[in-house]
Amino acid sequence: MQSRNPVLRRATETATGRPASSGGAGFAYDEGRAAYSQATGAAAVASTVDAVPSIYDTAGPDTGRLTIDDVVVKTAITFVAVLIGAVIGWSTAVSMPWLWIASMFVGLGLGLANSFMKKVKPPLVLAYALVEGVFLGGISYAYNQMAIANNYYGIVQQAVLGTLVAFGVMLFLYKTGIVKVNGRFKAVMMAALISYLLIGVVSFVAAMFGVGSGWGFYGVGGIGILLCVAGVGLASFTLMLDFEAISQAVQQGAPERESWRLAFGLLVTLIWLYLELLRLISIISGRD
Repeated sequence: MQSRNPVLRRATETATGRPASSGGAGFAYDEGRAAYSQATGAAAVASTVDAVPSIYDTAGPDTGRLTIDDVVVKTAITFVAVLIGAVIGWSTAVSMPWLWIASMFVGLGLGLANSFMKKVKPPLVLAYALVEGVFLGGISYAYNQMAIANNYYGIVQQAVLGTLVAFGVMLFLYKTGIVKVNGRFKAVMMAALISYLLIGVVSFVAAMFGVGSGWGFYGVGGIGILLCVAGVGLASFTLMLDFEAISQAVQQGAPERESWRLAFGLLVTLIWLYLELLRLISIISGRD
């Protein structure tokens, strides 16, 4: 079954531009099926730890095949871009507040471009990382000022630490097999993500009418806290879908260029997780 997600579906198209759904076979088709099959209704592809060594025998710089190291390096590069942007966004939050607000919309556009683009383009991925960094720096400054007004300090540091801890815990659960990313897991996650998205849209509309003091449903007592916790949980478990996508891409022999797409997907999830944690801590800091 083909993914409905444009980001994931992009990796399932052949090198000649023919959609995977056309029924074509061959290396390009097989490599694409695994590159980004996360969070979809796609059939789960069985994988075992024992299969990894044989995959790595055919992967590496001499073969042009994807390796874990490729994804790690590309992810590190995108994080450097995010940090540079964050410094800019934080330092200009007062003098040029429009900058980080505008970067939110630019980042959305770049994110959609990377998602729908048939062939991944590293410059666009890096541009997304830089622009999102500006947005994160600015919004982090805004949240930090609100927390300080409530005599609460260290909100940004706590959100960063929470993101790192969540990443480590999810990676541990995935690598040890305590939580298995199978077809049922993906189906449940897809339903939960769609439900959370709908709640978020309705909450945004409600916030414009003053519900929850401008926070929407997230500012309505205990319900808001529960929604924030749910958001953190969903973002955290989405990391496991990213790990599975990376594992499948390596095992199926995806080309090295797909490391940029996988790094982009992982970055999107981590940004979402950080923002959810930032909002959760901010709401808690504002409670008497």
